[in-house]
Amino acid sequence: MKLPPDLTSGVTTFIWSPSSTRILVAIPDQVHVFAARAGDFHAVIRIPSSATKSTFIDFGPTDHEVCLWSPFGIKLTLANLKCSKAVEIANPKFYNATSATRGCSFRPNTHHLALLTRSSGKDMISIHSPDTRVIERSWYPDTVDAQGLAWTPDGRWLVVWESSSQAPRVLFYTSDGHIFKDWCGPPPHASDDMNLKYGTGVRAVTLSPDGRLAAVTNGSTCICILNMPSMVETMRLHHPQVAQPKDTLQVSKPPSILASGHASLTMKIWQEQNTLPNTGSFSLPAFVKATQAVTPQWTGTNNFQESTSGCNLAKFDCSSSLLATRLEDAPGTIWIWDIPSSDLRAVLMYHANVTKLEWHPSQPEQLLVRCEGGNYASLVFAWDPLSHGPHSIDMAHRFPGTVSGKTHATWLKATTESAAFFFTDNATCMVASLADSDGEILPWQDESAPPSPVSNESNIDMRPSRHASLSDFGDSIAIDVDDDYTGELDDTFEFRKFVGH
Repeated sequence: MKLPPDLTSGVTTFIWSPSSTRILVAIPDQVHVFAARAGDFHAVIRIPSSATKSTFIDFGPTDHEVCLWSPFGIKLTLANLKCSKAVEIANPKFYNATSATRGCSFRPNTHHLALLTRSSGKDMISIHSPDTRVIERSWYPDTVDAQGLAWTPDGRWLVVWESSSQAPRVLFYTSDGHIFKDWCGPPPHASDDMNLKYGTGVRAVTLSPDGRLAAVTNGSTCICILNMPSMVETMRLHHPQVAQPKDTLQVSKPPSILASGHASLTMKIWQEQNTLPNTGSFSLPAFVKATQAVTPQWTGTNNFQESTSGCNLAKFDCSSSLLATRLEDAPGTIWIWDIPSSDLRAVLMYHANVTKLEWHPSQPEQLLVRCEGGNYASLVFAWDPLSHGPHSIDMAHRFPGTVSGKTHATWLKATTESAAFFFTDNATCMVASLADSDGEILPWQDESAPPSPVSNESNIDMRPSRHASLSDFGDSIAIDVDDDYTGELDDTFEFRKFVGH
């Protein structure tokens, strides 16, 4: 696929569409969307040279919608590739690449947009039409500084959580803005739960793929698991200061049966060993199973550092039976929890800080781990409950040259039995399979191609040809504009629509 000759500057975004039939390529002043196979679709979004480049670009819930976040939360632009028009929404609360998705959520099935905005020191939630993105309803949530929102997988509830600097609080709203449940944190049940009372508020809320559970993390070493149908706490996961392995009867069962709690579970601790004896030089990391209690490497603080604690990462696998967590004050340790039995399943201890945790999108209990540091730049770690610790894969020995620059690795959503991942540096791309025999089907073998999208051309110019009045978009809601807003001052929560040239 040959890119247009005017794409001379560096590519800032390169992603698939939700159905994997289109590809988006962006540079600072242009966004191009191509058909992945037939090449019969090409859309162009042109950004004026006077505008600052977008801080984050992503597809919406469908292949024909592109979302562009502007710096400093000035606006969120929703470009419709079907009708070659764009709608702008002012003051999105989160706009950076690391946080933009926390402030917006597309409702499953209906594709309504829930957006968190902030102006004049007040949070606001608005629900937008899936077709025109016109505001359908809006309200001020009962929060001081909301840190995120998300539709539940069934689209029934909109979950909003308060900042960790406030008291613990998770709000469950109906789609029309009424509070159905107000979870104000767990009451301490025992003496070892007192850190919940004196700890910080909610740090993050993670919903399980099946929509049954929500993991609420805070400034303590405890995670509260809420049952979504009843919206009450069902269990607590306590990260121990000292990890104690548990050896029980080994049962030869498939991973799905083990995770479901129908067999006796073991708790295994795997410690990284990456130095050659008597040399101290770095080698390919190997993992040794601990037979005695082990203390994770907890980080210390000094007078010049801000004290950090609590769980800053929690992810469910695709079966919702395993939960991987990482504590901020033990960044080199991964905790794997068995949710049906509420037991600690495994502890993975690395010498470096873990920077990425990714469960396989379609194969349960397959975990991919990356660590920071030059010695780990070419390494990918794969783990599953039946493996003998994390499997270290060194991509440097498979590259035609040396691995250079920043590296990236991610699972492929392949339908083959063995998992596969994609790895790249700044010069070479490679696909690797975890198949242990030559007879297994590889994900890059020919498969039946999905039908190509209808041939179409779309060209969106972000320069306005006219300014639409409020009557074009139905009802609006009055809201003040921040004093430091450098654009045109409005007295209303106003949407701007541009007609493509």
